[in-house]
Amino acid sequence: MAIGPRFRAWLGPLEVPAANLYRACFVDLGHLARQVREWTPAASILEIGCGEGALTERLSLVYPKARITGIDITPKVGRLFCGDRERVTFAQETIHVLVAGNPASFDLILICDVMHHVPWELHKQLLTDVGKGLKPGGRFVLKDWERQTNLAHLLCYLSDRYITGDRIRYRSADEFRTLLQSIFGSGSIERELRIPPWRNNVAYFIKT
Repeated sequence: MAIGPRFRAWLGPLEVPAANLYRACFVDLGHLARQVREWTPAASILEIGCGEGALTERLSLVYPKARITGIDITPKVGRLFCGDRERVTFAQETIHVLVAGNPASFDLILICDVMHHVPWELHKQLLTDVGKGLKPGGRFVLKDWERQTNLAHLLCYLSDRYITGDRIRYRSADEFRTLLQSIFGSGSIERELRIPPWRNNVAYFIKT
């Protein structure tokens, strides 16, 4: 049973700072957003599995002129986003349905800390749909938590398993590389970075 939603509802007006503090224990989303911006410009951005809008908000700051779309299957998509709602939109949608009606629409697509919540047998279809959503020459960033034998991984597992209630499964860095290259081709990974504060945070920067 997930305990996160009940606890966050109890926090009331302290929910946003508490959520930011909790998230910062595992990943520096501001650092990730800045690294993405240094890597590539973009006028149209899609974040898949954006949740309540934490990374989307940081992307809107480093891409002040871009139009950004955040999608998720949760009805609470974008709930905590604080920013320009005229150029940042949210939808309760899947990438498969979105790209069916809007192929080749985005300069940049991101997936952050989503893959370990998605059953492995669905990973290839998800990434294939990412490719369909990108414009020719578009860029894709996949950030996830790498499976490692350290204390940080144990804490992350307990957090993901019991706060979200999901049945999570993590990949190794080699497994991610093999998966990504099977979809986007050999040599498609331009950069591979570790995002603070833990080396478990691995990000792949892919040019299509």
